Amino acid sequence: MISKISKDADWLETEKLHWFRQQLTIWADDNLRDFPWRRTTDPYAIFVAEFLLQKTDAAKVVPIYETFLARYPTIESLSLASVTEVVTLLQPLGLHFRAKRLCESVQKINAFYDGKIPDAEAQLLALPGVGKYTARSICAHAFGQQQVILDTNVARILERFFGLQGGRVKSRCKILWKAAEQVAPHEEVGKWNLTLLDFGATVCTARKPHCGKCPLQEHCNYLRLN
Repeated sequence: MISKISKDADWLETEKLHWFRQQLTIWADDNLRDFPWRRTTDPYAIFVAEFLLQKTDAAKVVPIYETFLARYPTIESLSLASVTEVVTLLQPLGLHFRAKRLCESVQKINAFYDGKIPDAEAQLLALPGVGKYTARSICAHAFGQQQVILDTNVARILERFFGLQGGRVKSRCKILWKAAEQVAPHEEVGKWNLTLLDFGATVCTARKPHCGKCPLQEHCNYLRLN
């Protein structure tokens, strides 16, 4: 295992990196999952989805997300809801603090951004409950910005395939964030983000990864060592 990317190896331009991108791009053509928040570019809908998806399985979020948007179709309608109402609605997802933070964020958006979801990472990071992953995901999927993301799924793929070893808290690991930025293509980064998320959730899983059907197995450092 290596702990950092070697500058001398010209890591960015290696054939292995290009092959990695190509194989995952081909895989994505037939394997991306379908969720309602992926069928919209509405910033509010995506903002809500990102809050609900925090540390929660996507399939479990679907019915709550649809009910939530039916009850609160706009940021204005959500701003009029009580925290208690929102907590009750999101109760099946756990993490009860997220409801309070969501309501606090909406009030701040109304106060400072004229009721519109901000489109800058720095502004999003200033909202309660919004971390780097959430902010960048909103920028990429709601505003079409070329912003990469890093979560446990993405980190696991990068560590296994390239033989990297990030820190204990993946979301704060500079090595893995740098790797995520370097492996991403220059265009359609939003789709690339979804590709890594879905590949990590369905193929390169935390336990019992499906190495036998993995399109990356030919050059995967993890498979070679195990």
